[in-house]
Amino acid sequence: MSGPLVGIRVLDIATFLAAPFCGTILADFGAEVFKIENPSGGDSLRRFGSRSDAGDTFMWMSEARNKKSATLDLRTPEGAELFRKLVAQSDVVLENFRPGTLEKWGLGYEALAEINPRLVMLRVSAYGQTGPYSARPGFARIAHAFSGLAYLAGEPGRVPVVPGSTSLADYMSGLFGAIGVLIALRHAEKTGQGQEVDVGLYESMFRVLDELAPDYAAKGVQRERMGADVINIVPHSHYPTADGHYVALACSNDRMWGRLSAAMGRAELAQDPRYQTIPTRDAHRDEINAIVRNWTSALSLSDIVTRCDAEQVPVSKLMSVSDIFEDPQYAARENLQTIEDPRAGPLTLPGSVPRMSRTPPRLRHAGPALGDANEELFQTILGVSEERCRDLRARRII
Repeated sequence: MSGPLVGIRVLDIATFLAAPFCGTILADFGAEVFKIENPSGGDSLRRFGSRSDAGDTFMWMSEARNKKSATLDLRTPEGAELFRKLVAQSDVVLENFRPGTLEKWGLGYEALAEINPRLVMLRVSAYGQTGPYSARPGFARIAHAFSGLAYLAGEPGRVPVVPGSTSLADYMSGLFGAIGVLIALRHAEKTGQGQEVDVGLYESMFRVLDELAPDYAAKGVQRERMGADVINIVPHSHYPTADGHYVALACSNDRMWGRLSAAMGRAELAQDPRYQTIPTRDAHRDEINAIVRNWTSALSLSDIVTRCDAEQVPVSKLMSVSDIFEDPQYAARENLQTIEDPRAGPLTLPGSVPRMSRTPPRLRHAGPALGDANEELFQTILGVSEERCRDLRARRII
């Protein structure tokens, strides 16, 4: 084990993706993360997505990486007692049960903090731990809907679409959760006091919808679906090429519009009073988009990128995963990392983020087999005898 978080022990009792993704981030940087799974089948993420040769899905192999798996039924008195002993020797608990569930089992934050006052507990749920909807169930798709994100995704007047990944809210909530956990660990280091970190799935998406809230509060602006366009700024969209691709162009200020005009061989457009500023271009959105679309449609992808690069205009092909695997930038940044897994053979997984100059993350192994760390956790760390472990296993407590 190496990394800046070595010495931090995390008990991940969550399921699926949101809170567990926080554990993945911490594990990438050296934290010891024990994935605590139900003895009967383990985490449902093992069965979500396409199956690898290991039997578990690629989602599991990727997103449970660097963790150790142990099995424990928290709903049983003996399982709960073993968990309390683990909490006494740990720093962080990650959970995403419906609010009140852990309290019902005698494992709520207040009860665990009596055992370990420095304990940090990340709690991810659909709507957070408080409020009139807190008891409702939910997944990422529900969070996309409730946050306002899904309403904005798609073409005007048509059915709203999935905004990229169906699991986006899970990933974002895990990311905000990791920030919260690190802040709480810093506070505990200074004061000796742990705390709860409370994240609602919808909140992580609502937080990143730029000016949606203040614009509505101040001016009553109700943003609607705009397809590939964005509010106020044009050209800032996706445009077709002559050879069947699409490019993204981003002219977020007047200077960039001048550069694009030069790249199109029509520098005079930047001086046209109708198109000179952000507000005037927005007033002539359809005209601007038509001008750019006619230009891109007459050129190959390569020609467009070459001309935009020459004028320093932000541009990119809309990349498929096959494009990504062939791209030199992804290779140079090691965004795709291949490891040899003893169960599945060679696996290519997304690289860790962020890059660190002194304490880089490390991909040690893919998602583990169910219960691969039972002996280490129960016998080595807790000192449970081999005989008792056999009995607990026979009764499906571990």
